[in-house]
Amino acid sequence: MYGLVPYNISPIQQGIQFGHAVVEYGLDYGHKSDDPYLQWARNDKTFIILNGGTTNNNKDNYGTLNIAKLNLHSLGVQLSTFHEPDLGDQLTAVVFLVDERVWNKEKYPEWDGTYRGQKVQTGMGPIAHYKNLFAEEGPWVLEMREFLSKYKLA
Repeated sequence: MYGLVPYNISPIQQGIQFGHAVVEYGLDYGHKSDDPYLQWARNDKTFIILNGGTTNNNKDNYGTLNIAKLNLHSLGVQLSTFHEPDLGDQLTAVVFLVDERVWNKEKYPEWDGTYRGQKVQTGMGPIAHYKNLFAEEGPWVLEMREFLSKYKLA
């Protein structure tokens, strides 16, 4: 389970806000027997808490956490959020699951200019590489890897 939290709350509060959003995720999606949440909850239980930057619900000046939420929506990512009542109902956590194609770079290697061990001269780039690995979902995997690469651990 990945999550983005604001930078300007204490580490323990970051973990608590993340936990609140995970509970929301379970309520939102855990009742579906085929949802990845149940797989994660039963087997994985790994938390990856990332620094999401700032939070600001003002539509004229959204915070980076709010923008990240919008970006995840545009990528079609199933997510849940938490807004902290004690902080003026500001967005304090965005959580989401991604499958191993996004995070397991050993099993699903990054584009390195080769295809099946042979150096590619022309005609293939990262998008074609990921389409070869993941069919039509290849561009989404690449976009999610690029999205996550922008964030550091909280």
